[in-house]
Amino acid sequence: MTHKTEWKWRQTHKDAFATVWNVVEEMLARDPGLQGQTIMQWLIDAYPEQHFRWSQLRTLHRRIRKWRALKGPDQDVKFPQIHLPGAQSQSDWTHCNELNVTIDGQPFPHMLFHFMLPYSRWETAFISNSESFDNLTMGYMKAVAELGGLAGEHRTDNLTAAVNNHGNRHVFTERWTAFLTHYGVRPSMNNAGESHENGSVEKSHDLLKNALDQALRLRGSRAFASVAEYEKFIRRILDQRNKGRKQRLEEEMRVMKPLPEHHWNDPQEVRPTVTSFSTISVDKVVYSVPSRLIGRELKALVYPETVRVFLGETLVQEMPRLERGSRKINYRHVVAHLVRKPGAFANYQYREELFPSIVFRQAYDTLKQERAERADREYLGILNLAAMNSEQDVETALTQLLQTKQLPLSALVRELIQSPPTEMPAVSIQAPDLCSYDLLLSYLSRARKEAS
Repeated sequence: MTHKTEWKWRQTHKDAFATVWNVVEEMLARDPGLQGQTIMQWLIDAYPEQHFRWSQLRTLHRRIRKWRALKGPDQDVKFPQIHLPGAQSQSDWTHCNELNVTIDGQPFPHMLFHFMLPYSRWETAFISNSESFDNLTMGYMKAVAELGGLAGEHRTDNLTAAVNNHGNRHVFTERWTAFLTHYGVRPSMNNAGESHENGSVEKSHDLLKNALDQALRLRGSRAFASVAEYEKFIRRILDQRNKGRKQRLEEEMRVMKPLPEHHWNDPQEVRPTVTSFSTISVDKVVYSVPSRLIGRELKALVYPETVRVFLGETLVQEMPRLERGSRKINYRHVVAHLVRKPGAFANYQYREELFPSIVFRQAYDTLKQERAERADREYLGILNLAAMNSEQDVETALTQLLQTKQLPLSALVRELIQSPPTEMPAVSIQAPDLCSYDLLLSYLSRARKEAS
């Protein structure tokens, strides 16, 4: 319909909504989110004498669109960004269940970890089963290894794997910050609820999944024999999409940072010697080790979250990696020696490390208050019982003594943990009815046949 024809049409056709339009405007002003279908149904019900019809819905939609353009609320404005070569990379997960891929005849629900460079549009993707921290770091490591360089900043959505949400405050987790620090990359995120700020990868999600869907249609089948075969298919599509991006990618590679010499999860090797205090220092953290290793040089492999200690090729100890300046003294390594030299306990440099729980600390404080001259000796006897038996049993005995206002002497603790158990309960196990298993197998067999 031309402009002139439309003008003549409006002159000869009465406005069906003229008598109620002021009411419709009030409704829209009160709630601009009201949809045309909702208002149409309300008009039909509220004004039966007007004989409104669903065939008039298109006209109503046109009038509502015009009202929103002239009098409606302001809409969000998107701000196109200038992307500089090598400045930023982006990543996010995208669900791919709508591709209806099957593996070995079974549905294959999955996501893709999608990584891309906004400037050159270079991209890569990997099959992923969850939005976990491990999958996030693994996806990033594989992507930058394939790329061969690092952008100065990496942007994500407000992923729980990378961001802690404290009300309106969103801060990066220590693990994610430490991970990117290893690569010399700054983390960034878009504002909560503003996924368009990560818009390059968001838009690429749709384009990549559309390319995969079209390739699956050409293939004539969405069935794959294995995940490996499906991964090769995805890789082929990615290679095709990246062919036209080589020139801009070369611009990016010229200004990108090199990869670090070691992967984030590659261990750092340290060679500490065990001191006469039965301790080693690894990355400025003091750890105790068994005293039989005093004077020996050990090999410590320092991973992001753990430290593994070897004598030659034999693993002798594994412990959590702590922050620099921390210390971790295992009382089992030193308590037998302190029992023989109880006078050393009072001013022992690592004494505060020898209280496994608050109950042990409460027991020691009670002994200091009631029997100060023997408190150290009694407490070391208790700690030795925990080392030789069960720490949990000793803690339970201490709790019982403290609750009954008894002095937690080592002899009383020994008596409690070594007291014979009460009468053993009689246990009767009935023989299973094997017929029930036959019925279950028969049911499963019938179910498989019906499913096929």
